[in-house]
Amino acid sequence: MAQFDVYINPSRSSKGAYPYLVDVQHDLIADIATRMVIPLGKFSHFKNEQMQGLTPDVEYEGEKLLLLTPQIASIPAKLLKDPVGSLSHFRYDIIASLDFAITGI
Repeated sequence: MAQFDVYINPSRSSKGAYPYLVDVQHDLIADIATRMVIPLGKFSHFKNEQMQGLTPDVEYEGEKLLLLTPQIASIPAKLLKDPVGSLSHFRYDIIASLDFAITGI
């Protein structure tokens, strides 16, 4: 598992609106049983609206998605199977959205 890896959402009930989860936990704390993730939501599911600085849009697999930073969660690492990609090229935007959520800056 690596920071910014993308996983298919294991939840049957929510993966229609939130097809992917992004692992945002730093690799230095890989030994714990959970991972901090942020869901990627379908842009269209949110009426094509985003919150500037808090929910950046990302293009993944040809689809426009929102990084739903306010919905950050911890899930058991064993639920995250094989990564399907990485958003490491969006590192700055992901960290900026976390900073904004925590500090307002």
